[in-house]
Amino acid sequence: MKMSQVEEWVRTRISGRRGQSAVEYLLMLTVVVGVVLVAGVALKKFMPTLFNNIQQMITGAASQLGG
Repeated sequence: MKMSQVEEWVRTRISGRRGQSAVEYLLMLTVVVGVVLVAGVALKKFMPTLFNNIQQMITGAASQLGG
């Protein structure tokens, strides 16, 4: 195929589309869920430390205020 034929093929495919189908939405949802799961697993080991640090900061600030 020549480049002009490829360009024409792509244009006809894009211009003939009326919107995403359910399959495309499911694929996008799958990708988003996968990214969220990977991020959750990656952050899982850092979360307890983060919450402990926040708790210590709040406790320290409250004790300085006399609470």
